[in-house]
Amino acid sequence: MALSRVLDGRPPAVEPGGPVFDGTEESAYAATRASLGSAIAACLELPAPTQADAEPAQADYAVFQQHYLATQRAMLTATGRLRGRLRDLLVGLSADTARLAELDALMEAVLSPREQALLAAVPALLGAHFERLRLAAQAAADGTPGAAADAWLNVFRKDMQGVLLAELDVRFLPLEALLAALRSHSLVPDVQTA
Repeated sequence: MALSRVLDGRPPAVEPGGPVFDGTEESAYAATRASLGSAIAACLELPAPTQADAEPAQADYAVFQQHYLATQRAMLTATGRLRGRLRDLLVGLSADTARLAELDALMEAVLSPREQALLAAVPALLGAHFERLRLAAQAAADGTPGAAADAWLNVFRKDMQGVLLAELDVRFLPLEALLAALRSHSLVPDVQTA
């Protein structure tokens, strides 16, 4: 019913003097994405977490989980703020873009709880993957410590980075759509985004 009200209802009135799309949000988008990309890349540098003088094959997932959860929170916060600002800009352009902003707000309200529930399960899945890699490395090492003991951690770091990058892409899709709408209704030339 809410979707029907947005689509079939009267277009919202456009109020003059609202915020103007001047490319500032393009820069904010690029800076936010770059900052989050750097935070994701940091997982490749996380030290091999060990429990009091244990071998690397006895590494603890907690450090990786903490980094993953912090990065997820940063993505949620940054994309939420930017998405709200982009919608505010759309409201001031035309009745059609104001309706698009309303539709985006409704879709976010409807889909976000499910998205958050699914994404909240990812750290546990990564924890199971971590444990499988650790046990396989432990079995393969056959009591021989060395570079091979760190190889599985490097594989895990790369896998974790890939999952975080995929989540970043998912979270940025609505922002890219809102920016495309703003670009098509403004005089600002299309700026390539990262």
